[in-house]
Amino acid sequence: MGTAVAVIPVSLLNRLAREQLEAAFPLCWVAGEVSNLSHASSGHVYFSLKDRAAQVRCVMFRSRAQLLGWRLENGQNIEARVLVTLYEARGDFQLNVEAARRAGIGNLYEEFLRRKEKLEREGLFDSAAKRPLPAFPRRIGIVTSLQAAALRDVLSTLGRRAGQVSIVVYPTPVQGDGAAAQIAAAIRCAGERRECAVLIVCRGGGSIEDLWAFNDEAVARAIRSCSLPVISGIGHETDFTIADFAADQRAPTPTAAAELAAPERAALLARIAASQLALRRHLEQNLNQRGQQLDWLAHRLQRPAQYLARHQDNLHSLQRRLGAGLLQASARARSSLASVTRRLLLTRPDPACHAGQLQALAPRLRGAWQTTAQARAADLARLTAGLAHLNPAAVLSRGYCVVADTQGKIVRESRFLEPRQQIAVFFHRGRADASVLAVAEDAGIPFAAAAIASTASRE
Repeated sequence: MGTAVAVIPVSLLNRLAREQLEAAFPLCWVAGEVSNLSHASSGHVYFSLKDRAAQVRCVMFRSRAQLLGWRLENGQNIEARVLVTLYEARGDFQLNVEAARRAGIGNLYEEFLRRKEKLEREGLFDSAAKRPLPAFPRRIGIVTSLQAAALRDVLSTLGRRAGQVSIVVYPTPVQGDGAAAQIAAAIRCAGERRECAVLIVCRGGGSIEDLWAFNDEAVARAIRSCSLPVISGIGHETDFTIADFAADQRAPTPTAAAELAAPERAALLARIAASQLALRRHLEQNLNQRGQQLDWLAHRLQRPAQYLARHQDNLHSLQRRLGAGLLQASARARSSLASVTRRLLLTRPDPACHAGQLQALAPRLRGAWQTTAQARAADLARLTAGLAHLNPAAVLSRGYCVVADTQGKIVRESRFLEPRQQIAVFFHRGRADASVLAVAEDAGIPFAAAAIASTASRE
């Protein structure tokens, strides 16, 4: 039998092939024409890149497509930065597109981004430095080529909208070698002459190469250093140049720039007519109100003699009322004083009458005092007798004694004593120290003498 040959599945084969392709081809740029373009609902973009001899499948995933900044279309010539790989599920050779740029303008676009980033870091595009446009300019300056269609569009728009505005054209080439320097010089000339209220820098649409003069740093710096507010109207709505970012106001087209520079004459006349009508109505209303106020004041106005006579009558009336009021107040005060005097005389005490009452009450006071003193003496005697009865010394005088232990505590029961315990016996007069011979708890006072005698005979 021959040697067995290893068999591998298709999925493993495709994976090994993909790994070999990705290892052999690092990220690289590939140029070709876009064809078979398809935008999936997931956001991924599928297309082919082809040249005269071959084509290859490509995929640009949604995360990369969102960063592209422009839309891929069939027939476009692009340069794509790709990863060479293999789609394992179908075994299709394909390119994963990481980034893309339009062929032929890729370098110019990258240079545009570098310049824009540099000037933005310098603050050349700072919105705080943007100048407001004049509301009613009397003269407008235009920087463009005399042969440009943009000039005709601007002049036509200004003539239709604001025929009263005068125009000053600062001619300059708008494309080709040296155009950027001449555009910057025209802008500086307009700023130095200061004969216009606002300046329009414009040209028609074109490719990035046609508009490249307006991406020059000299043009951007001339716009920012100009003493006039600048409106840029360069190319079409989708075209952006560095001059657009440097300008005080960007218009999507030259025609739109003319519309921004000057308000429409018809609209201004309509506003003036409306303001005139409102002013007339306001004046009429104000005059009517002032006339009504004048009539009211004239009605209130009187002759000085009548005014003084009326106030003099008021003064005499007040004088009479004051005199009558004083008389009435004085009479009320005298009547009140007389009433108080009578009440005082009626309530004044009579010493003779009170002296008789005092003599009659003196014997009664002495008798009541003696009776009270005798009652208090009897109460004192009774309390003294009760206190003497409760006196411990009186009890001891009747033959009783008090027994205390060595700590001085009174012994009230025999059960608290023990044989041979030392005790102190207190009599009516004097004390005796003794020792307990025996203790009996049930013996009463009648048997105390017998108990003592029995104890003495045993000894």
